[in-house]
Amino acid sequence: MVTRIPLTEVAAALGIGDRSHIALVGGGGKTTLLHALGDHLAGRVVLTTTTKMGIAEHRGRPVLLDPSDVEVVAATSSGPAMVWRRIGGDKAIGVEPARCDAWFDVVDHVVVEADGSRGRPFKAPTDHEPVIPKTATLVVHVMGVDALGRVIADQCHRPLRVAALAACRADRRLDPFMAARVIVHRRGVRRSVPADAEHAVVITKVDEGTALLADELADELRDRDPTLRIIAVAAR
Repeated sequence: MVTRIPLTEVAAALGIGDRSHIALVGGGGKTTLLHALGDHLAGRVVLTTTTKMGIAEHRGRPVLLDPSDVEVVAATSSGPAMVWRRIGGDKAIGVEPARCDAWFDVVDHVVVEADGSRGRPFKAPTDHEPVIPKTATLVVHVMGVDALGRVIADQCHRPLRVAALAACRADRRLDPFMAARVIVHRRGVRRSVPADAEHAVVITKVDEGTALLADELADELRDRDPTLRIIAVAAR
């Protein structure tokens, strides 16, 4: 059984200390989790992406475009800052992973959205995904519980890739066994996790009606990797 917690408690549940470089991958609430972590990490905090995000996703935070390290230190002295490379249309274009590595030398925490899912709650990465910086200390695989029990082709990003790693057809409904297989598969996110980084799974949007599915997924994940830290976030 996995205990549901509010977003405000996720940073503590992940065991994040005084310094961290966190890469968020998967689907189902990465941006919301990024901001929740920003709200509850102490010290200088950079929030960024190595892919793309909507320009509205700064959510009122200060935004820096292609800043110097000195500008990053100054901006984060009074709270978390969002850092992008540039803006193109309605999208914020993310930074190179090496920039995240450099910022980790001058701030306390770097939280990076390192994957895209086009708003879908679950995905499997293609060959060039996710884009995780080398110095990441924690990779958090995010998935929405609302992907479970739904047809893969309808509810997942890169459904054919999900089906391939789950060893099923894309017209099948995603169950906890399949989802766990994708999450821990050596040809999935695992191949991009830095050797020294921890790996955790955060299941989002869990309520009374989906708690059993979240529990089944957590059990499947623990069977495959007992070292995984697994957290369920209560639906708001």
